[in-house]
Amino acid sequence: QVQLIESGGGLVQAGDSLRLSCTISERALNFYTMGWFRRAPGKGHEFIGAIRNTGTTYYDDSVKGRSTISRDNAKTTAYLQMISLKPEDTAVYYCVADPSGGGYGTRSWRFWGQGTQVTVSS
Repeated sequence: QVQLIESGGGLVQAGDSLRLSCTISERALNFYTMGWFRRAPGKGHEFIGAIRNTGTTYYDDSVKGRSTISRDNAKTTAYLQMISLKPEDTAVYYCVADPSGGGYGTRSWRFWGQGTQVTVSS
């Protein structure tokens, strides 16, 4: 069973930047597309973006320009960098992985992490 472990969440100030990490238990990270979702209180899962094993990235328009996803296959870790954080970015952030290309919907992703809380104070 593939396991995803997120880290890097916490309490930040509006305007700050944040980098979340996601380590996958599989040695062959390069076989997986990695992505990120978030879920704000009282809302559904929102797709942020993803990076394919080729290094190609794609993002939801709502966070495009403020989010950067990268990966380090040697460390079996993917990253989500967000800048200019706003209080509305407060959510639980989930790392996801899939052996295919993933997608914008939750059903496109086979493996999910437990989530890490990000709280942005004004």
